[in-house]
Amino acid sequence: MHDGNSHLLFDLVLRREFIFNWSLENQNPIWIERAFEVSAFSKRSAFVEAKQRFIKDNRLVVWRFHDHAHALRPDPLVVGSARALGWTAYASPTEPRIYDVPATTLGALAADIARRLKGRAIRVAGDPAMKVARVALGPGYGVPALTTSVDVVVGGEASESGGNSEYLADAVAGGQPKGVILLGHMLSEDFGMFEVAEWLRGFLTNLPIEWISAGEPFS
Repeated sequence: MHDGNSHLLFDLVLRREFIFNWSLENQNPIWIERAFEVSAFSKRSAFVEAKQRFIKDNRLVVWRFHDHAHALRPDPLVVGSARALGWTAYASPTEPRIYDVPATTLGALAADIARRLKGRAIRVAGDPAMKVARVALGPGYGVPALTTSVDVVVGGEASESGGNSEYLADAVAGGQPKGVILLGHMLSEDFGMFEVAEWLRGFLTNLPIEWISAGEPFS
């Protein structure tokens, strides 16, 4: 069994599944499109048809495991990201997703995150020189809301209209500097799926399980 992340990459994941004769546990859909668009899209897309044909011809099994993974406590997608960032010891004992990291600047924190995760397209909003210590972490679409209780939010992806970006602008204008660091959806959840693979190994002892990184799609 392979434990994978995000929208299934045809060459990186599906073909490797075939080579190793694995089934697949995947966190997000195997299609790039949203679920409600797939039916119409697949009728005219040679790419989707090729993907479906490859799965069928090679007798692959794809198991989507999104809601259950996030329902585990603690959420392995958060735990995995924190572990990859070296933040495990800084987790708040009472507040999920909150990490009290050693004081640094927003710019230095973003640079360290990019180095540790090998991110090439991390986006940062806020004054790079501002001091930060209290971080809210939320992979994927689950980007925590900026509040007065945290200095910076680190997440996957978020809409630019409404929410954190506008809160940040208002907070800065009001003399309360805040920061936002967006990693991208796939990069932010990749290491969490490693945690899911470790969890599966704990009780699926008769199956070989390997985590395959989806990697950073941006350059």
